Amino acid sequence: MNPILETRNLSKSFGLKQSTVRRAARSLGLSNQPEKKVYAVNDLSLTINKGEVLGLVGESGCGKSTAGRMIAGLLPPTSGEIAFEGKPVDSSQPSRHLETQMVFQNPYASLNPRLRVDQLISEAALYHKLVEKRDVPSFVAALLKQVGLDASYASRYPHQFSGGQRQRIAIARALSLNPKFVVCDEAVSALDVSVQAQVLNLFMDLRESKELTYLFISHNLAVVEYIADRVAIMYLGRVVELADTQAIFTSPNHPYTQALIADAPRLQVKMVEHRPVQGELPSPLNPPSGCTFHPRCPRAMPRCASERPMLRKVAEGHFSACHLNDLS
Repeated sequence: MNPILETRNLSKSFGLKQSTVRRAARSLGLSNQPEKKVYAVNDLSLTINKGEVLGLVGESGCGKSTAGRMIAGLLPPTSGEIAFEGKPVDSSQPSRHLETQMVFQNPYASLNPRLRVDQLISEAALYHKLVEKRDVPSFVAALLKQVGLDASYASRYPHQFSGGQRQRIAIARALSLNPKFVVCDEAVSALDVSVQAQVLNLFMDLRESKELTYLFISHNLAVVEYIADRVAIMYLGRVVELADTQAIFTSPNHPYTQALIADAPRLQVKMVEHRPVQGELPSPLNPPSGCTFHPRCPRAMPRCASERPMLRKVAEGHFSACHLNDLS
């Protein structure tokens, strides 16, 4: 295996907004109450190999998008390290982010409505001197062709396109900087189901033709099962299970993973009882002690409430953070 990106104990915390009186008291030394923080991502360690698709899955609010934005360089980590092709990444150096690009969830919000398609696609490449101004028309036309759009679309504006076409334009914009690694943050969730398969196939075609590596963030298990080589399951800022896609879907180890897969819709002839994950996602402001999933886990033991399980190997290439593995 040839790792292209690694995260080591990556964490991101956000301080809570304080009132003017509380901020003044802290600045004057009149209050020694520690500042409350929310950990959106906590101690994330991942290795993504060159050419693979790693799916990052979890409920809304589990920290998936925050992790993706740190990896893409849009958010500085609170602690931890990111290494790209074996070299530590300095988040203060914008130049390194050319090799890592991001495709966002909502193509209606991620494209500037005041710019034409040719401007949207070429703006960053011109800024970084990857293309000369005189070559922009042919540069844009080639990128539009790669994502399945006609070159004549270059003179149009985003509002003149459908959602699927806009996402293709967003993909072309990401490709304009010749990235090696692309973070896809819910990149098909805002699209019609009929269009999702087309865009997923486009991602796979580009993976082969341009030798791309993806971090594919999604809450849709069917999408992840289709596109990913490996899957990391995230819960309340931490990865609780990591394995090959087939192993995750055929023999999930962690109770949270089992609940997610049991709740996923399937095309089956027989009747299936719908069993959603019990309870609500705990508040990151006050996460449960021990295993953060234990208040919702049907197999929780007393140990789960006091001791946090570590992510450890349970089979070849399969890692899980659950005390139940100590009983087997």
